[in-house]
Amino acid sequence: MEALGQRACLPCSFGEPAKMMRFWWSIGSLLALVSGSKPWDVPVLQPQSNATGKLHWEPACQYQLRHLQDGTRITAVLPPRLEGHWVSTGCEVRPGPEFLTRSYTFYPSRLFKAHQFYYMDPYCRDPSYSLVIKGKVRLRQASWIMRGATEADHHLHKVGIVFHSERAMRHTAALMNQSCLGFMLTTRSWVPGTLHELLSAKAGRDCTAALGFTMHELGLVRLERQYQQQESTVSEELFLGDIHTEKMERIHYRPTGYQRPLQNAMHHVHPCPACGLIYQADEHHPPILPLVPELPLHLSGKWASIHCEARPAVLFLMRYFTFYGNNRTWEGYYHHYSDPLCKQPTFTIYASGHYTKGIPSSKVKGGTELQFKVTRAKVTPMDKATVLLLNSSAASTCGENGSWTIGADQDITSTNGCNALGIRLPHTEYELFKIEQDAKDRTLLFIGERPTDGSNPDTPAKRPTSYQAPLVQCVGASGVFPSHVNQKQLAVPGSSRSIVLTPAPLASLLLIAGFHVLRQN
Repeated sequence: MEALGQRACLPCSFGEPAKMMRFWWSIGSLLALVSGSKPWDVPVLQPQSNATGKLHWEPACQYQLRHLQDGTRITAVLPPRLEGHWVSTGCEVRPGPEFLTRSYTFYPSRLFKAHQFYYMDPYCRDPSYSLVIKGKVRLRQASWIMRGATEADHHLHKVGIVFHSERAMRHTAALMNQSCLGFMLTTRSWVPGTLHELLSAKAGRDCTAALGFTMHELGLVRLERQYQQQESTVSEELFLGDIHTEKMERIHYRPTGYQRPLQNAMHHVHPCPACGLIYQADEHHPPILPLVPELPLHLSGKWASIHCEARPAVLFLMRYFTFYGNNRTWEGYYHHYSDPLCKQPTFTIYASGHYTKGIPSSKVKGGTELQFKVTRAKVTPMDKATVLLLNSSAASTCGENGSWTIGADQDITSTNGCNALGIRLPHTEYELFKIEQDAKDRTLLFIGERPTDGSNPDTPAKRPTSYQAPLVQCVGASGVFPSHVNQKQLAVPGSSRSIVLTPAPLASLLLIAGFHVLRQN
């Protein structure tokens, strides 16, 4: 196995070909917006005539992803009805890292009250401080940046902070006094339960900048309703705008993707041990989540997306990876789509390579640091726009020039990647991984979140400090199905209304998320 300690100059420069891809995405989004009869009426593109059939996954992984192939089980609520109480389903990790849980209540009057509980640890058991945020939100129109989302405006009325330890108070007060003179005397004693005002619209006071706090996440909203046929239940998930991976950029950033969804406190997936605790909490009584065992990083096996994943700004995808622990090699597939239900494929990328032995992260407790190297890749275009883009590439920059066709893969290793898609080969990335077990006893794999600016974590300094949506282990290292999979159900044929694809790649190729098109100012 080739050593991965070598430093490679692998800039994420997209050049003119990538501008063409941005152009096609932009035109498609614009046409979808202007051809609707109502603000929420975003037309659905018809799938390609040759894109019928079903996804070809391993049987166990196919079982895990069956809800993705049946559009009746997940529906978008347009316009989204925000009224109600929405809570985190577990401890969330934001870039930094920041560990938190959220509890948001929206009222029919368009007013909202939000709680954000921050912690010192990745298990959300050691509270640091709590924020209570009050304001008003107004839905606007369907987003032309993120298909299936709704844009919104918000206005903050008040923001208050309650410290849960003297250490947290002194650390935060020191930051506050740098940008908001006189916010708090650093010699002041900590008084449990004291609410300190950070922002007051009426008084014209705003001391939130030192915390890097904004509520720009309310600028992009998507509400999904999921029908659990086996359990005859309905759950609702609220997706709010993503948080910029660079703290200094958060104040000006307008979301082009989503963060981990909140669930309706009255209609959530069961079991959810954290949901009730977060629902009952307030700024004076932060939730202390149940202790979660720290699992070793055993990657061997097959891992697949739990749901259709969104990436800034217009990417939707499903991932499917296989890790071989005996020689630390991997292969993976990324299936890219143009719609938020992953029904309309655009292209697939296959990649393979090897990775290093992991070491515990010193920056993100509970995480493991690794290096991944991509040495081989293939691309399969699945629609006419992608074929046109690839065939217009300069010679020797993306496979065999002028020979791309729908549904046929090409190896791009000999051209050192594909300029049109921003892929460089060979490519090394500095990664962050974590494994957890959820309340349903499923084993989940969390892979580091991609930089918001579309660049790659190709140096140790750019290693992620937060995670993407998790993958679920659908086949273990031995090839035996996990205990929660009913093998009798694996033989049930998929719906003929589903889509055809051949498998898609690993975190290392999330540089594809560099298709950050036309961001809001």
